[in-house]
Amino acid sequence: MSVQTLFTAATGMIALETKLDVIANNLANMETVSFKRDRANFEDLFYRVEKMPGAQDTAGEYTPIGVTIGLGSRVSGIQSEFVQGSFKQTGGQLDVAIEGPGFFQVMDPTGTIYYTRAGNFSKNANGNLVLGSANMGRLLQPPITIPPDAIEISISPEGMVSVRQPGSQTMSQIGQIELATFVNPQGLLKLGENLYAETDASGAPTLGNPGQDGLGLLRQNSLEASNVEPVNELIDLITTQRAFELNAQAVKTGDEMMQTVANLRRY
Repeated sequence: MSVQTLFTAATGMIALETKLDVIANNLANMETVSFKRDRANFEDLFYRVEKMPGAQDTAGEYTPIGVTIGLGSRVSGIQSEFVQGSFKQTGGQLDVAIEGPGFFQVMDPTGTIYYTRAGNFSKNANGNLVLGSANMGRLLQPPITIPPDAIEISISPEGMVSVRQPGSQTMSQIGQIELATFVNPQGLLKLGENLYAETDASGAPTLGNPGQDGLGLLRQNSLEASNVEPVNELIDLITTQRAFELNAQAVKTGDEMMQTVANLRRY
């Protein structure tokens, strides 16, 4: 067994370790609002070609196959699966889920625009709708301010925000929620805190009202749940861990064989 054998098995261990990290993160975010599970994709590495397919044999005939030896594997990318999560009825007037494609736009205090599927909004001290986190509240864009005396808030499937105030029996429109969509949402950069950032891979956002131009509709009093399926993740975890152990065993066995050969050569 050669050093190359150990290296090949080690590449499998490294790639599988990354996949285990991805699965662990999926499971950790089972209860995260609107979380989209990730998937580790693999690719094989270069091949050592000892005999080309189609080489001529001693009889002058072309061989149907060659002799190529693979040198391992690696992670080619981590891909987010933007499959719709289920809906959780919360009863919160400021809880909003997107049914279909689209992202809410939020802005942090520096003026940077981020994108999110999470719709667990709240009001700040000024009555502005914000997406809250442990660090800061980010303003929904375009801004929507809820009057301090509002006694009822309605958000239509098309994103129209209306309120009813004391002494009035009718709803008054105060704003319009817009959604953003991307040519390649999988190219968005995950930042944590349920936020995504635009990249060259995602393309620039296209803005519009919910229900228009292929954008999803809104569901008030609901939140989109994580699309992680625990049973599938656990099955994947077990098979990946087993594959990792087999690669580790191959490395250990190969190392022991090399040491044995080295000891024999001393005599």
